[in-house]
Amino acid sequence: MQKKAKVSDLVRHFKMEVIQGNEGLKRSITVADMYRPGLEMAGYFNYHPKERVQILGRTELEFFQTLSDEERRDRMEHLCNDDATPCVVVTRSLDVPEELLDAAAPRNLPIIRSNMPTTQLIGQMTDYLESMMAPSTTIHGVLVDIYGIGLLITGSSGIGKSETALELVKRGHRLVADDAVEIRQTAENVLIGNPPELIEHLLEIRGVGIINVMTLFGAGAVRRDTKINMVAKLETWQQDKQYDRLGLDEETTRIIETDIPLVTIPVRPGRNLAVIIEVAAMNHRLKRMGYNAALQFTNKLTETLNDPEDLD
Repeated sequence: MQKKAKVSDLVRHFKMEVIQGNEGLKRSITVADMYRPGLEMAGYFNYHPKERVQILGRTELEFFQTLSDEERRDRMEHLCNDDATPCVVVTRSLDVPEELLDAAAPRNLPIIRSNMPTTQLIGQMTDYLESMMAPSTTIHGVLVDIYGIGLLITGSSGIGKSETALELVKRGHRLVADDAVEIRQTAENVLIGNPPELIEHLLEIRGVGIINVMTLFGAGAVRRDTKINMVAKLETWQQDKQYDRLGLDEETTRIIETDIPLVTIPVRPGRNLAVIIEVAAMNHRLKRMGYNAALQFTNKLTETLNDPEDLD
């Protein structure tokens, strides 16, 4: 699922001034890229990306003032003549040309103004739109931050995900989301998880009810979002199933368009799931630093078996 952005979102988030075109603030923004119509001010519209937010800064407007009256009207008519254009943004609180207002009025094209420098505004608006329009999904599970590792705990309902998260919080780790995790892919192989606003900081414990983790354990016990680095799947212990005992098999699970490392943890009485998951996160961190205990053990075992003197 990909979220849509509207011009009104930009106005609200960046506290910009609407000069004209309030009726058009519901226009959709389909791409996160901004565009400065420099060549267009010179009259070249052959490859004009009309679907982008158009940014007019000091350079464009000062050049615009060097044109004749007829050229100025012509340039703005071409700039505003397509309904695919979301809006035109004037930066640095510069004066808005009358020709732009006249061309935009019949089309209800929003003309908005910001006091920010052009380059800074473009960077911040691009980041905001990329985050807002990123592909997203919602997964049933619990997301926690363990020593900087974002770990998503999944499994069937009632298997103990929330109770495990509570124990992890008591051990000093941080809760991000319980029950429902909103995940968006902000870049290639980068997944960011956060809770729905309605249940932020809340944890459901069967037999106790809903608790507020931040109220009980403090602000340091929660995070608003985190990058997802691995998934721990809890499943009921199956006697006839072979589980990985060395850690050499590296499974992955696909979320949106990203493959995430997966560990499957069997659940049975007497197993401390919080400690196991904590160790799994630390082991994943060590692997990222280049140390793999299972691989090192296997290499030493192979060397021992191949050396006759060690077998005596």
